Amino acid sequence: MFTGIVEQVGEVQSAGTRLAVRTPLASELERGDSIAVNGVCLTAVDIGDERFEADVMEETLVRSSLGRLQAGDRVNLELALRVGDRLGGHFVQGHVDATGRIETIDQRDHSRVVRIGAPPDLMRYVVEKGSIAVDGVSLTVVEVDAKGFSVSLIPETLERTTLGSAAEGDPVNLEVDMLAKYAVKAS
Repeated sequence: MFTGIVEQVGEVQSAGTRLAVRTPLASELERGDSIAVNGVCLTAVDIGDERFEADVMEETLVRSSLGRLQAGDRVNLELALRVGDRLGGHFVQGHVDATGRIETIDQRDHSRVVRIGAPPDLMRYVVEKGSIAVDGVSLTVVEVDAKGFSVSLIPETLERTTLGSAAEGDPVNLEVDMLAKYAVKAS
């Protein structure tokens, strides 16, 4: 379980079915610990000096943007939530529901509004002013329609996550609010 509050941006050393990431966060990991990489929950299997490795299943490579990673790419990282930790974002499982694509980026005075196209079957879980995780970042939805949604990124998010360097056309991992999933399922 995660919060969607990115702790650090790491650098991919190698990608594929064995992902290696350089980050000082590795010093806080033990073999078997969970870590979210661009919103995907992975298990640390090898930990070294400021780096960790995790196995990535083929299913994950196909269903998330992790299959597009290359050495040198930057990734959002978050350690698993511990009992007693503050919940600054929202409950994020690290189970990517789908990938979306950044359609437009609109720079404002103190923020950046990003429009993301998403699969129509996912949009029933996305509500205005609700929560969504984009590449593992907990965000509030600004506007919604049948083909996608927009989010507004504050300077702190732009500086501390990979979303600050995202460009139109980039794929992003999407995880809808799990409470929305349960609400829709119960109705």
